[in-house]
Amino acid sequence: MSFPRRNQGSADPELGRRLSRRNMLGVAAGATAAALLGAAVPAAPATASPGPGQGHGHGRPVLPPGRLGIQLYSLRDKVSTLGFAAVFAELQKYGYDEVEYAGYTQGSAGPISLSQLKRVTRDHGLRPIGSHVGYYASDPAAYTFAQNLDRVLDDAAALGLPHIGTASGPWRYGSTVDGWKRCAEEFNRYGEAARRRGMKFYQHNHSEEFSFASDRPDVRLYDVLLAETDPDLVHLEMDIFWAYVGQYRYSVRPDGTPAPFDPLDYVLDQPDRYPLFHVKDGDRDDTAVPYGYRMTDVGDGDIDYKRFISAVNRTRHGRHAHHWQAEHDNPVDSLAFARKSSAHLHGLRERGR
Repeated sequence: MSFPRRNQGSADPELGRRLSRRNMLGVAAGATAAALLGAAVPAAPATASPGPGQGHGHGRPVLPPGRLGIQLYSLRDKVSTLGFAAVFAELQKYGYDEVEYAGYTQGSAGPISLSQLKRVTRDHGLRPIGSHVGYYASDPAAYTFAQNLDRVLDDAAALGLPHIGTASGPWRYGSTVDGWKRCAEEFNRYGEAARRRGMKFYQHNHSEEFSFASDRPDVRLYDVLLAETDPDLVHLEMDIFWAYVGQYRYSVRPDGTPAPFDPLDYVLDQPDRYPLFHVKDGDRDDTAVPYGYRMTDVGDGDIDYKRFISAVNRTRHGRHAHHWQAEHDNPVDSLAFARKSSAHLHGLRERGR
């Protein structure tokens, strides 16, 4: 068996067999990427999306009802000064359904218990969908999966979270294939512990996960993660912006040979592994920005979210199996970003409906 078409040319038969097995699970769940899109998706940078106010009008909404959330890291300035309740009141007005926590404290707004946080979230019509927690640290008392797994899961259970994950990449043991296999073993253990509590463990990517192993420059590290983790235990939250940055940075191997991929293909290959997404936008700029994209408010950039979300919707249970979290790492005005992102995503309409 060979690698999926995005990875053809890799010389690691063991990883190829594992990925092919994982791939067959994804195909059984959702059919092939080409069939879902109606045509092969070119492995190229994302095409330009409609500008603000465009792509709206009549037709079925691209965004499934009840599935829009926001990663609260985007609103950390408001949470720390105004508190969760004031921020949640605004999110409720903007039409959000869910929130993904980025910590359970609120700075100068005063202390809040987990039970209070759970109540204030639900009192504003919001579902707590997940949370980011560190992967590991050198301090044995650190609040991370590696150092304090039970405490992390206890808190997630107290908040009623269906998902609990980390935004830290699998770099604990370096950038070799074996180092990532060791991390995958730990992720499987966290996933098993989370499943016993009725939760799904997930990992959130940045761009470097799509780079190549330092000891095997023909092997993409993200493929090692997929191949070595149990799909029933370890799920993925694709940060779509960083995935396209990864496409820009790592579509050529260190020896100069092409290695193109489309982030969407990963999802369509195994849709059940991606319950969560970060919807983050960027302007394509390969002259002034070293990573190829300048982060923008959702709707102002070049990532085609109509195409991306519509394709995921066409997978089996697609409109009911995924959650879309708006995010911007450093918005100029965080509440304006939240309002604008919701308006843009709610306004997208599918063609021909």
